[in-house]
Amino acid sequence: MKVWLLVVLLLVSEALENVIGQQPPKNKRPKEPGENKIKPSNKKVKPKIPKIKDRDSPDSMPKTQSIMIQVLDNGRFQKPAATLSLMAGQTVELRCKGNKIGWSYPAYLDTFKDSRLSVKQHERYGQLTLVNSTAADTGEFSCWLQLCDGYICRNDQAKTSSTYIFFTEKGELFVPSPSYFDVVYLNPDRQAVVPCRVTVLSAKVTLHREFPAKEIPANGKDIMYDMKRGFVYLQPHSDHQGVVYCKAEAGGKSQISVKYQLLYVEVPSGPPSTTILASSNKVKGGDDINVLCTVLGEPDVEVEFRWIYPGQKDERPVTIQDTWRLIHRGLGHTTRISQSVITVEDFETIDAGYYICTAQNLRGQTSVATTVEFS
Repeated sequence: MKVWLLVVLLLVSEALENVIGQQPPKNKRPKEPGENKIKPSNKKVKPKIPKIKDRDSPDSMPKTQSIMIQVLDNGRFQKPAATLSLMAGQTVELRCKGNKIGWSYPAYLDTFKDSRLSVKQHERYGQLTLVNSTAADTGEFSCWLQLCDGYICRNDQAKTSSTYIFFTEKGELFVPSPSYFDVVYLNPDRQAVVPCRVTVLSAKVTLHREFPAKEIPANGKDIMYDMKRGFVYLQPHSDHQGVVYCKAEAGGKSQISVKYQLLYVEVPSGPPSTTILASSNKVKGGDDINVLCTVLGEPDVEVEFRWIYPGQKDERPVTIQDTWRLIHRGLGHTTRISQSVITVEDFETIDAGYYICTAQNLRGQTSVATTVEFS
């Protein structure tokens, strides 16, 4: 009897557990069909704002792409460093990637362009080859890609390369100069360079005045040394004039450069300062007349003259002569005087009128005129 009672109680307990397990949990409602089963979150999410690159930031600016390689003796290739030191006599071969390449090299090499120097353009690269190199070839070699539209080309500034090559030669610490004495003009409005360039990268170079004898310090303020250019006068003035030379020391040896005469220029840069003067402004028939055009300018700036005169349309024969010379105006100031004179012989009525002289230099041109009458 007790056994049956125990069995009945167990069955009733199990039935109650099943009924309770099937009841929906408290505080929950039955989900509607199609309702999202993901539990909504109350967290606040920060919206991500995409970063916009500044157009003027360094990352957005086009970077210069190196296009130059050096061909070594063993046939291998390498990107040349900013400076190279080679023994004189070695062959140099440089290649730059591109179907149209422009080159720049020391001006001295233009003399040997057909013999020691060769520049060729291949389908995919430009090639520069220098054989039998000498200390005088020391300088910068550069190349750039040219972008052409028909006959009009421009340089691609993003694709350019350069290397400065020192050609070391026994007994030559300085890059040889074509003369034993040179002139450097000191202009107050621009830098002046004493071109003491060396062939040994490690050479110590100093600048010296001949009289009174002393070393001129390159302090970086008034004067600085640039191994690719020489001693640079940053702000030339009249106190710098005189005779100077350079001294180089390397490997226990020393050498003196050629001498340089520093001349101060008093004439400011600009278009020619021009005057015109006739030998007479009233001329009788049959007489001769001269009209003189004069320019005072910088010693190293050339001037070209052009004339317009009354008998030009009738092809009246005239004589035109151009000359120039350096003049010293006290305290070592040096000026270049350039002149052009037009001569008309056996003056006629067709020679009367305006004589116009135009003088031109790299910075502009100036026209002046005078009248000559028939009397």
